[in-house]
Amino acid sequence: MGAEKIYNGSVDVEESVGNGDGNTESYQLSNLSIDHCLPLPAMIPCIIELCKDLFKQWSELDDSRFSVETVSGGITNQLLKVTVEEENGSNVSTTVRLYGPNTDYVINRDRELQAIKYLSAAGFGAKLLGVFKNGMVQSFIHARTLEPSDIRKPELAAEIAKQLNKFHKVYIPGSTEPQLWIEIFKCYGKASALQFDDTEKQCIYDSISFTEIHNEVLEIKELTSLLDAPVVFSHNDLLSGNLMLNEEEERLYFIDFEYGSYNYRGFDIGNHFNEYAGYDCDYSCYPSKEEQYHFFRHYLQPEEPDEVSQEDLEALYVESNIFMLASHLYWALWALIQARMSPIDFDYLRYFFLRYNEYKKNKEKYCSLARSFLAR
Repeated sequence: MGAEKIYNGSVDVEESVGNGDGNTESYQLSNLSIDHCLPLPAMIPCIIELCKDLFKQWSELDDSRFSVETVSGGITNQLLKVTVEEENGSNVSTTVRLYGPNTDYVINRDRELQAIKYLSAAGFGAKLLGVFKNGMVQSFIHARTLEPSDIRKPELAAEIAKQLNKFHKVYIPGSTEPQLWIEIFKCYGKASALQFDDTEKQCIYDSISFTEIHNEVLEIKELTSLLDAPVVFSHNDLLSGNLMLNEEEERLYFIDFEYGSYNYRGFDIGNHFNEYAGYDCDYSCYPSKEEQYHFFRHYLQPEEPDEVSQEDLEALYVESNIFMLASHLYWALWALIQARMSPIDFDYLRYFFLRYNEYKKNKEKYCSLARSFLAR
């Protein structure tokens, strides 16, 4: 095994992976697509063909020099690690991300590609190497994916907060209009007009009151508009699975920016707090006020967290928790669309009810808190 080339904690393939004529572009393009339904053994030849098509200096390598393994399979995308033994004996690893089928229904891929270039330049995520019809290839990050239990640990929570502060300062060219309510109403329009082939699913779906949901969305939208929350470029999906940690280097990575957009600061933070519960939606893990204040101190003043005023802590607490409610509404509607569109084995209808019921459980507490705060 040759030595891997390391680039800021990930494999550097920029010199190795070009367009084959001595020039290096920002990323390579291929018209190929990968059938996500294939089992891994049947998918491997397709992945190798894709890599050879994207990266011309690999095009003549024997297939035996390629190894492919599954990194993870979330509830949206599938990740594969491809390791290539090059002619010079070195080993280069990349990550192939297969978009979930029909995810373009809710994700703006052009916006994602635009953001990745600037976020990568700012030190976030993996380097974008190639794009194909239903996915992308990125440099491989040598780190472990965090679990929900990790992100509530005080030292990691502090580091996530510090990195989020930096992330929110990255400028992405284009419209800076916050996308939250645009996306929620878009999801509402799609989620409220579904038809299921499965009779049982249709029966469950028919029990949902979309008039009630629409009224809830309008109420939270109006209340959040009074808070004058800062607009920043937001990750919008900062769950544990989108955080990686290289423990030897003590380096934290934010990954997967497919939901990234300009948005309200409080939404990114409140949404992250919701993810303490994990996919199982164990909301007993939602951070306490004390845990949130710990996060806020390191977010607001990373260098001097103990200098943050009580007034600023209270304001961000209100902001984050009212947008936490908006997070539940968004992902609940998203889950309904996925229940109809996604072939991934995940109970999206159950997920809708878990998120929407948690919203209803917390609505009065945090809406009352926000109204009291605004009345001062």
